Amino acid sequence: MRYFILLFLPFFSAAQPFSSAEIKKWQQQAAAVNIIRDNWGVPHVYGKTDADAVFGLLYAQCEDDFKRVEMNYIEKLGRKAEVLGETALYGDLYIRLLIDSAEAVADYNKAPLWLKQLMNAWADGINYYLYKHPEVKPALLTRFKPWYPLLWTDGSIGAISTGDVTEAEVKNFYSDSIKMSSAYINALKEEQLFAYAAVAENKQTDGSNGFAVAPSKTESGNAILYINPHTTFYFRPEVHMNSEQGLNVYGAVTWGQFFIYQGFNPYCGWMHTSSSVDVSDMYAEETKRQGSGYVYKYNKQWLPVKEKLIELQYKSNGQIVTKKIRAFYTHHGPVMAKRGSQIISVKSNNRDLKGLIQSWLRTKAKGLDDYKKVMDLQANTSNNTVFADYKGNIAYWHGNFVPVRDKNLNWGKVMDGTTTVTEWKGLHKVNETVHVYNPANGWIQNCNSTPFTVSGDASPKKKDYPVYMAPDGENFRGVNAVRVLSKENKFTIDKMIKAGYDTYLAAFEILVPALIKNYDASVTADNAFYKDLVEPMQVLKQWDYRVAENSVATALAIEWAQLLGPGIRKVYIEDGETDQVDATKLFADSASAAQLLNPLLEVVRMFQKRYGKWNVAWGEINRFQRVSNDIQQQYNDNKESVPVAFASSAWGMLPAYNSNYYPGTIKRYGTSGNSFICAVEFGKRIKAKSLLAGGVSGNVQSPHFNDQLLMYTKGQFKDVLFYKEDVLKHVERSYHPGE
Repeated sequence: MRYFILLFLPFFSAAQPFSSAEIKKWQQQAAAVNIIRDNWGVPHVYGKTDADAVFGLLYAQCEDDFKRVEMNYIEKLGRKAEVLGETALYGDLYIRLLIDSAEAVADYNKAPLWLKQLMNAWADGINYYLYKHPEVKPALLTRFKPWYPLLWTDGSIGAISTGDVTEAEVKNFYSDSIKMSSAYINALKEEQLFAYAAVAENKQTDGSNGFAVAPSKTESGNAILYINPHTTFYFRPEVHMNSEQGLNVYGAVTWGQFFIYQGFNPYCGWMHTSSSVDVSDMYAEETKRQGSGYVYKYNKQWLPVKEKLIELQYKSNGQIVTKKIRAFYTHHGPVMAKRGSQIISVKSNNRDLKGLIQSWLRTKAKGLDDYKKVMDLQANTSNNTVFADYKGNIAYWHGNFVPVRDKNLNWGKVMDGTTTVTEWKGLHKVNETVHVYNPANGWIQNCNSTPFTVSGDASPKKKDYPVYMAPDGENFRGVNAVRVLSKENKFTIDKMIKAGYDTYLAAFEILVPALIKNYDASVTADNAFYKDLVEPMQVLKQWDYRVAENSVATALAIEWAQLLGPGIRKVYIEDGETDQVDATKLFADSASAAQLLNPLLEVVRMFQKRYGKWNVAWGEINRFQRVSNDIQQQYNDNKESVPVAFASSAWGMLPAYNSNYYPGTIKRYGTSGNSFICAVEFGKRIKAKSLLAGGVSGNVQSPHFNDQLLMYTKGQFKDVLFYKEDVLKHVERSYHPGE
């Protein structure tokens, strides 16, 4: 089932010339757009029409970071290998199997006129930027086409859904060689195991926090929304869009997209958190060769396996190598893996015309009733939504696109592809999915965890819904969020920010007592093995489980818990435990003294070797560094960095900061976590404060490259300039695109 043709072509990238008619059209549209950069560099885009605002927004995004705009679409086109080389080849295939550019073009052609105008403006804004900046050398895309936004109709960083099929499995199935060496097979097995572990861990630790508080719980009597996405740093900038067609929306936009993904308008706001709602399924297909092709069994019949030749290219030694791979499809979807004797196809919905429509329309919703109508499009495939509006409504939806399935089957497993029993039967209506409107307790939280604690005692009940609607377990952020939101009854914006920056590490309520219990039972006068743990254990026994820059206990605990991670993940994978809290309890209760004490001893000795002492403060090693705009940052202990008193949200801290060691470093550097953060109070007049990792510009020479860096490390927010009269008081630059 593998077929390859190799061609060799010279590698070059020449800009396509823009016609005089195109340039004249762009200049006319640019004249209708005004971009005002405020004192933080945030672009406030004003246009006569929505399309004008989109044109200006994309021009401004390219000014700030064209590299990231381009790379997002290189990825969604399945063309990264043309830039990065052969190592990205099977990642491209993975994307191409799931996202068909021909379908995107077809959707563009049938899109409603108003949406087509927005997509045209999207392409025009980027292409005009390239025309006006010939010094900018694209990595690959020299002309952006208006159908590109239909490759990525969701703003989520993890919008691709495949059940749990990994890129490694795609590589295995569609690999060059049928006769693979045992070493290669073993490497694939390790790669797959790592990928499975990553999937399990990411479901528990990645994502975002969203809080909404009703008027009954605020000092002003207005609803407050807290927007806290956890993404790769610099993935999502802060922008403001306005038009004379009623558009006025502020928030975070994913580089290269034309809709604000997480934000607010004068009437309402929305925060998306990643969801484990089952939106894709894997099917075991029974196949056999027939004639020159293959057939698969379905409903007691043998149907032809469809084949499609996918042409991939990759850069190699200054040339482009073209590889053609024959891909296979059943009516369920692309064939993506082989597990044992099972051929696995995937049914999913990773791009959707209605999804792009929904992403735009929600930015113009005028309150809860309006937002419900947008949700009725049922094309939001990767997100939960936390909502608040100016009338005081708060709401939560756990997912949105939820296929109807047989409730008697376990949809977390690979399904039998030979029968109609396992087919989707339409979509659940929104009011059938897990949701809550204006809960009696007055607050909502979601931290990528179960919806059944989203509003404390007022939460939806698990027994009322099929498992596939909410397989999410509880995590430690969810535990902590419930705790902090339950305490306060007179929230203000500042109190909401303080709650969102709670530094308590709830996981260590379970892990540290287990450590202490085993230490006290194991360390005796005749047991000198753990003598180096006497002082560290005293520090941990006195710890309050809060992160602090000068905290030695934090450094010990985080490094120790990371070494425990594989043991905890083993519970996820082998025991099938989806609840992070329960999995940690199971591990802590069953772990031996050696399993708990030996990793701590390893950390103590590592600190002594690296730093010449065991008592290292967290801020000494946990750092924030932004010295270049490389997508893959190179970290250097000899270059300037600042301490960060945050930690991974895996352990329950609400402001996420994921850091690690890198080749050549003895300090840890952050790469993801809190990115754009915003607290919004609704009412007759919007009040909001925001913060961005580093700054809004990707230009190292810009004052806005790092102007929010120190504020970021301390959780110090700036005022949002939402009304034009306030924007005009803080103008750094006002211009038309192209000036």
